[in-house]
Amino acid sequence: MIPFLCRRLLAVVFVLAFSAAASAQPLQWFWWKSEPSLALSPDQSAQIDAVFQEGIARLMHQKDELDRLEGKLSRLIASSSDEAQVTQQIDRVEAVRSTLNKTRTLMLLHMRQVLKPEQRVKLEALRDRRVQAQQHAKDKPSTSSDPGKGGDGPRKRSN
Repeated sequence: MIPFLCRRLLAVVFVLAFSAAASAQPLQWFWWKSEPSLALSPDQSAQIDAVFQEGIARLMHQKDELDRLEGKLSRLIASSSDEAQVTQQIDRVEAVRSTLNKTRTLMLLHMRQVLKPEQRVKLEALRDRRVQAQQHAKDKPSTSSDPGKGGDGPRKRSN
């Protein structure tokens, strides 16, 4: 179960790191290279790319450490270790997870600091439009006639 959570965490970290600034196009990872409405200078784009490259390298290293510590935690739990050992390992895992989140947040801050105030406003507007589009797609009822695809009331679970 822990490795599954690690994969989910990594996916969430990467999606959050880059989706906040992406346009409505899915998986547009390098928004600073492909969003013309921000009117980034080549120097700004290069600075943001450098922040990203440094940040992603740190994130990958921290993610590897998190995976290693979570693996050890899983083994401790599976071996029915005493509560004190498990608690210590949980503390180590959560400390690394916290560092990972801090690194991601600081990377986003440093990317944002490269932008001029008017570019930040445009970036926020892009993010808001993307969030609204995602929310609209999520809230939009399905019009499918296939009973298993939604739109026809609650689905029945098959056992």
